[in-house]
Amino acid sequence: MTVKAQIAPGICNFNTVVTAETEDSQNVTFGFVSECETIVEFDNLIKEISPVDAIMTLGPEENPILSKARELLQTKGCCDACIVPAGAVKIMQVVADLALPQDVSIEITRE
Repeated sequence: MTVKAQIAPGICNFNTVVTAETEDSQNVTFGFVSECETIVEFDNLIKEISPVDAIMTLGPEENPILSKARELLQTKGCCDACIVPAGAVKIMQVVADLALPQDVSIEITRE
């Protein structure tokens, strides 16, 4: 099974397509397509730890996808609040039948 998400991350305007794929509803591989050089580098880091055991990411240990993202984003001087890694985790849960497929959104306003 494959799940795909199109992520519009905000002010950087580097839209990203993330795919998650599994054959056993547990071990998940990812693909990232983006013009963002940092996300391309993130894709390579995730390939190094793939497949990711989706069930193990639900435990008390830090999620390896978010851990890799934080390390990379902080090294690059980027905001570690980039939504792309969180989107990857969300579709991993969907492809592994750990969450239902439902769109998510964040609406930001200043008051």
